[in-house]
Amino acid sequence: MTDWAVVDGLLVGECVDVTTDPAALDSTGFWLVAMTFEGDLTCARMNQREPVGDWLRTARPWAMPPRDAWSSSLDRAGYEAGVADIRGRIAVGDAYQVNLCRLLTAPTRRRPDLRALAAALARGNPAPYAMAADVPSADLHVASASPELFLERAGDVVASGPIKGTGRTAVDLTAKDRAENVMIVDLVRNDLARVCEPGTVAVPSLLRVEQHPGLVHLVSTVTGRLQPGCGWAELLDASAPPGSVSGAPKSAALQIIRGLEPVPRGIYCGALGWVDADRRHGRLAVAIRTFAWAQGRLHLGTGAGITWGSRPAREWEETELKVSRLLEVR
Repeated sequence: MTDWAVVDGLLVGECVDVTTDPAALDSTGFWLVAMTFEGDLTCARMNQREPVGDWLRTARPWAMPPRDAWSSSLDRAGYEAGVADIRGRIAVGDAYQVNLCRLLTAPTRRRPDLRALAAALARGNPAPYAMAADVPSADLHVASASPELFLERAGDVVASGPIKGTGRTAVDLTAKDRAENVMIVDLVRNDLARVCEPGTVAVPSLLRVEQHPGLVHLVSTVTGRLQPGCGWAELLDASAPPGSVSGAPKSAALQIIRGLEPVPRGIYCGALGWVDADRRHGRLAVAIRTFAWAQGRLHLGTGAGITWGSRPAREWEETELKVSRLLEVR
């Protein structure tokens, strides 16, 4: 299969259309969706769908590049200096929280076997919003083990599931983690309120602890009902990039990120998922815990939310924790 993706228990194939127009997601057909953190959107309409069955389980073994093959866009000293810089900006009121990220990259001699990588992730790091796609006609080559819901839409009802707060166990979660989660929940509420009917935006779940392979997260849920006339284009315009991986206020956080991060994030911290336009249902994950292949290199991002209560060494260690298991999958 030349073009394929595994999403939501389905194996999809045969890309028949590629567009950057979000209005397509309210037309017809089944679409793969990929949006970079910087806002570049790719929608690929796929013509074939079937249950994934044993397709991943019969993949070849995956050979992860060794740890010393990976380089980081920010080394430890640079990352910790960035944390200190953000704390200084918070002290003078420029922002409340900023997500600081770094990109790990490793050279590859040929396009990696993303089917094998997706199978390795399914075995070693299963995730609720896992997705993999190798669609050359859309220049989309990813394998994701995302634990975080960016947007789900069923008809006019929308939901988001921001994650803020990470530890090895629930005991590691701190008051700083809880405060950070509440900040981002408020940001997501404001984002959805721009396109949802007044009075419908709600927080049915706040600060629940979710277990994931090797770590725990604090997760909340925000819901709302879209205003008449608002579709995917308006929803993405109001919500992207995801608040949990940008910061608050979002506009100020994005300006700080552009000044501190030496390379664009690309698909990392953007969105990945699917939209069934015929059923008016779709689900996009925040593109974290995500491998992407481009220009002869395999990319994997990691980051942490920085607040006044952040300690540079602890934030660096959080970025290491988030990728340690991923770099060991086989």
